[in-house]
Amino acid sequence: MMFDALTVLPSDPILGLMKLYRADPNPHKVDLGVGVYKNNEGQTPVMQAVTAAERNLLAKQTTKTYLTPLGNPAFVEHMQQLIFGSSLMALEGRIAAVQTPGGCGALRIAAELIKHANPKASIWLSNPTWANHKPLLGDAGVPIKHYSYLSASQTTLDWPAMQAALESIPAGDVVLLHACCHNPTGVDLTFEQWQWVAQTAQAKGFIPFIDMAYQGFGDSLAADAAGLRHIFAAVPEALLAVSCSKNFGLYRERVGLVATLCATAQQAQAAQSHFEGIVRGIYSMPPNHGAAIVAEILQDTSLTQQWETELTQMQQRIQNLRNDFVRNMNALGVQGFDFVNQQKGMFSYLGIHAEQVAWLAQHKSIYLLSNSRASIAGLNQDNVSYVCEALAVSLNQA
Repeated sequence: MMFDALTVLPSDPILGLMKLYRADPNPHKVDLGVGVYKNNEGQTPVMQAVTAAERNLLAKQTTKTYLTPLGNPAFVEHMQQLIFGSSLMALEGRIAAVQTPGGCGALRIAAELIKHANPKASIWLSNPTWANHKPLLGDAGVPIKHYSYLSASQTTLDWPAMQAALESIPAGDVVLLHACCHNPTGVDLTFEQWQWVAQTAQAKGFIPFIDMAYQGFGDSLAADAAGLRHIFAAVPEALLAVSCSKNFGLYRERVGLVATLCATAQQAQAAQSHFEGIVRGIYSMPPNHGAAIVAEILQDTSLTQQWETELTQMQQRIQNLRNDFVRNMNALGVQGFDFVNQQKGMFSYLGIHAEQVAWLAQHKSIYLLSNSRASIAGLNQDNVSYVCEALAVSLNQA
């Protein structure tokens, strides 16, 4: 029989953690595992700008016919303006782009394009990186390798080791970099380090591949795209995968964009045709609703302002939680956690051992990944002191 050879695969660590959390009867339980934004009530809210955009769309929608493989043209256009800003004009004609089902779809379509363009190329991922990078990219048939990223403390960047690794990457290989709010560590590159990466990519001939899932969650929309914009201005070829899940709160609408920068307009036209051919062979047409919401927001000045205000409030809330966490740890007399204020976005590596993580779950019903990745958005005013007190105790348990 065909399926006799199949065995049950191990469960995804995050999904397994969600299951344990749901089954825990402790009223004080805390979920620091799931990577979604939450407000102080523990809810993932619908942004007001999104609700307003949906009302507009409902009032004027006249058809449910298919999009093309390109996706929603207004979405593709306005997302490029948001991502590249004023530098977009200098790139005109050299970019190919299509709408995708979320950032995951963008990553997979990019991997398929890499395989079309250079079957011998490998994709290099930071060690560590988002757990889903490897299956999304590797299952397309592209070899996966890793470059050094974190220091021994697991809380800061090991820049010399990263430099040495990138200098050894062969020409034609692809290096995936997180635009901002590195998942899972929260440890980002400085702008000066982005400049070095651009220079090294030019000198060594590797292709930068930027994954941007959190624009606006680090410092600001412009600051979080600064490294990406510098890369695209400096190199002849680059790839980009974008997610709208976090900054528009459109998680289950699955909205993303994949783009590639080419050396010439003729190459961009060829890449565009391959994007559309790849899409046609996988899912044929993307869904419209989420992309239409983003386009409606970005082409309406008042909705754009409302969205930016809401996004800034979310970003500031996360930064305030980081501040509260560090302040609580210092008040408890526990030194060495100030790095949490230097990390960016929704996630932080806390630098504790797997045994201590397990103790937190077993004795305090606080759930985070075994590698110590914590979702800062899972904290709130009511639980941050509880989490810090438990963490202080756990440090002496294993």
